[in-house]
Amino acid sequence: MDYVLNFSVVWRSFEHLLGGLGLSLLIAFASILIGIVIGLVVSFALISPSASVRRLANTYVTVIRNTPLLVLVLFAYFALPDLGVRLGSIESFVVTLALYSSCYLAEVFRGGLLSVPKGLSEAGQAIGLTKMQIRLSIVMPIMFRNVLPALGSTVISLFKDTSLAAAIAVPELTFQARKINVESFRVVETWIVASLIYVLTCIVLAMLFRHIERRLAIPR
Repeated sequence: MDYVLNFSVVWRSFEHLLGGLGLSLLIAFASILIGIVIGLVVSFALISPSASVRRLANTYVTVIRNTPLLVLVLFAYFALPDLGVRLGSIESFVVTLALYSSCYLAEVFRGGLLSVPKGLSEAGQAIGLTKMQIRLSIVMPIMFRNVLPALGSTVISLFKDTSLAAAIAVPELTFQARKINVESFRVVETWIVASLIYVLTCIVLAMLFRHIERRLAIPR
């Protein structure tokens, strides 16, 4: 094997990789914040006493979760303009990833809501709290603490999914790595560095969520 590793070209363009990483993180967190809001609404719909509301929420979750994210991304970017909806590449991907993440987060939140003891809601009713007050001040804080491990895993998974934005020319980390690869022909070096950046970022995110879990844990 005559291939000799040479990382000099990659290092010269390292700032572009870091810029791509910054955009990846921005896209991920913007999408997840929107997805959390939608996911909360859908999670309450999934446990609604109304059968029609539950069916509607289940249909939404089933359709989105069983459609590949790349197909959704390409549909949003290339098909929606024909229907009169025009978005930039970044905005298009954020909206798509937000809708996609909302379905996974809805299932995470649904499990968290079901884990909250009913006695706590009944206690809230006993002291005169409204249904909305019970949800905001009792149910949701406990639910978020219970789902933190699953929420952290979902956030990390969705951060990695931002690599699909390269398919519509969003200049995130994978796009920048592919650009360096095409310009330098240093295939091995480029993807080694890009992979390490993804791995290290995911490790940092995992450590951050574990720290939050420890801070919010109930002392035993």
